[in-house]
Amino acid sequence: MNIFGIGLPEMALIMVVALLIFGPKKLPEIGRSMGKAIRSFQEASREFESEFKREADQIEQAVKTTAELEPKQIAPAESENPAASPSQPS
Repeated sequence: MNIFGIGLPEMALIMVVALLIFGPKKLPEIGRSMGKAIRSFQEASREFESEFKREADQIEQAVKTTAELEPKQIAPAESENPAASPSQPS
């Protein structure tokens, strides 16, 4: 079992140190508050992601609509008579 690069022995050591520092009565309360904080962070992350996707979809739809509504721009045809073309020297 390897979580965040921490193995089982390291995890056990961290738990023992936390138990010694906070005591057995405070440890469940700390775990609950950390769980709530992680859950709220995940909810905020999901909300941000959905808002970002919604905005991207709206922009994409606006670009498609604009592209469909704009008339196709065609470059003006050059003169068929090369002698009349001003780009060629006389």
